[in-house]
Amino acid sequence: MFYANIRCKIITRNKVGRRFKSVITTDYKLSSKILPKETSVFSLVQPSGTMHLGNYLGALSCWGDLCRIKQHETQDLLFGLADLHAITVPQPQGKEFMKQKYDTLAYLIAFGVDPAKCKLYMQSDVREHAELAWYLSTITNISSLSRMTQWKAKSAGEKNKATDFSNSSSSLGLFSYPVLQAADVLIFKSEYVPVGEDQVQHLELTREIAEKFNKQFNCDVFKIPKVLLTPTKKIYNLKNSEKKMSKSDPRPGAVLYLSESNEDIRKKIKKATTDSITDKAFRFDPKERPGISNFINILAGIEKKSINEVEVDLENLRSHSDFKQYVGDKLIDWIEEPREKYLELSSNPDYLIQVALEGKIHAQKKAQETLRQVREVMGFSNF
Repeated sequence: MFYANIRCKIITRNKVGRRFKSVITTDYKLSSKILPKETSVFSLVQPSGTMHLGNYLGALSCWGDLCRIKQHETQDLLFGLADLHAITVPQPQGKEFMKQKYDTLAYLIAFGVDPAKCKLYMQSDVREHAELAWYLSTITNISSLSRMTQWKAKSAGEKNKATDFSNSSSSLGLFSYPVLQAADVLIFKSEYVPVGEDQVQHLELTREIAEKFNKQFNCDVFKIPKVLLTPTKKIYNLKNSEKKMSKSDPRPGAVLYLSESNEDIRKKIKKATTDSITDKAFRFDPKERPGISNFINILAGIEKKSINEVEVDLENLRSHSDFKQYVGDKLIDWIEEPREKYLELSSNPDYLIQVALEGKIHAQKKAQETLRQVREVMGFSNF
């Protein structure tokens, strides 16, 4: 059982020194006190189909944890699949893309996101997202979007990408991605948004857009959301500890998928890049021992323990083979039950469709009311 609490309200900074407001960190000792009796929590994930360990531990494990600590019906948990965001880069088409989305939904439910405690939906099923994104785009500065580090990373290789768009091959959707993300959050008047650390900058922009809209139209339509930063740090791939775990990595041993067989899990861990240090205990040291530290971070995530607690568990291990055997045992023990549940769910599309439909109805009702208020203060009719 995962218990969490809010340890503190912190201020953090991005790479260019801007201050982030109201970033709340959580640890692995979460209690039900994290959620006020009446509140709204919202987050989306891109539907990548086959989900890997980095996807799950980066942010999604927190969704299941929040479901488990929910105590009141007035605590509205809304999670979903960001399929509108997904198409900013090439995706499968037609039925194949639809299957990919429902496959992701099956993973979410199997690994702890309980439809009895939250609502799950497809972003594209609620068209108010796109309409609000257009309204918000009219008050969002291009300069703010060009500073987004994810935009810079995804458009890497293009000269003068941040300021000169005349020769850019990137899509407008990829550039304006954070505006749609702001619309996603604000249309539900979300108070808490659980995300991984790579999304903090986008959520700070969301806060700025909400404040600007409320001020410009002399209203209080939008709540100013807080970032609920998940405790697990970035998960790196098993072949290169400087790169984030990603399904786009062409090396078959670089990524651990949640549907992997026990045999494949052991094989990938055994061949993973660690280091050649033999005269020191297995400690968390990202600078000197990034491969070992990545596995320690993974263990902390799946066992809901602090880094220090994991280090204590590793004290009696004396060799890299023992260490990898230990990691493999823990992963297999953790993954077996939800993996079987995923296989059951993925073969039951009618159930998944029903979950998404119930989520759509709930999300659409909330979104329509917010959009009605937005249109009213902006001077548009609500016929």
